[in-house]
Amino acid sequence: MIEKGASRLDRLPWGARTCVALYGVRLGIRTNLTPLAKAVAGCLPPGCRPSRSREVDETFSLWADPSGSRPSRLYVGGRRRARSRDLAQLLALLESELRLCVAARATRRTFVHAGVVGWRGVAIVLPGRSRSGKTTLVAELIRAGASYLSDEFAVLDARGRVHPFAKPLSIRGEGGCDRHVQRPSAEALGGRSARSALPVGLVVLATHRPGASWAPSALSPGHAVLEMLAHTVPARLRPAESLRALERAVARAVVVKGERGEAAELAPRLLRMLEEAGAQSRRAVAGATRAAR
Repeated sequence: MIEKGASRLDRLPWGARTCVALYGVRLGIRTNLTPLAKAVAGCLPPGCRPSRSREVDETFSLWADPSGSRPSRLYVGGRRRARSRDLAQLLALLESELRLCVAARATRRTFVHAGVVGWRGVAIVLPGRSRSGKTTLVAELIRAGASYLSDEFAVLDARGRVHPFAKPLSIRGEGGCDRHVQRPSAEALGGRSARSALPVGLVVLATHRPGASWAPSALSPGHAVLEMLAHTVPARLRPAESLRALERAVARAVVVKGERGEAAELAPRLLRMLEEAGAQSRRAVAGATRAAR
């Protein structure tokens, strides 16, 4: 693996290396301990494929002390990202850093921090920052019958469709505890994962407040784009492409914003809201067709 600006780390003895690509982004990952190769492979973003390229866009290096007496270290490029005796913590950070690298560098897709599920041929997108309750609501929607696309990123193509990015869900412990994270699949929750891209049918900008009643306001497409732009990873790097993808994503979607209470109560209401919006759209099309006759 060769990266521009290779550092002194390249001279260290690396026991296991791999190179993968996703959406045109090439990632090099290496570790000094060969037995860690399987754990490192479990950190790769969903959809990655092996790459034969000798050049990578970013190198990630996990150095672990064989004796376990000294802290392990994670490097991104030539910069030390973290140092810890908790190897599981570094592996979790490696997983996060790999996904963020793809989200920032992919030029074929626009990554928006959001949970996403599918319902009857369209996507429900739930923009929000980390710890905003996205995953909790996604899990409840899956239990209610929706298909799973992602609990972290809405991956938009140039047409505004959302593509699956179905890593295992990250359900934190009580009080947002990271040490007791559960990582179930959609199937473990009684649901299924979506296999293809979907057009956006509903965008929900919901802020969790215990005891809140769901009384959302509808947003115009312009306001929706501005709201979603704040959660868009490459907004500053590629503003024009990001805006185009967002505009096309919300062009035919219902967009609402409001405070929500518990996810279990909101999930079925969102599915009904999407069904009602679809029924209204079909009636409008039917009325326009009759008028044209």
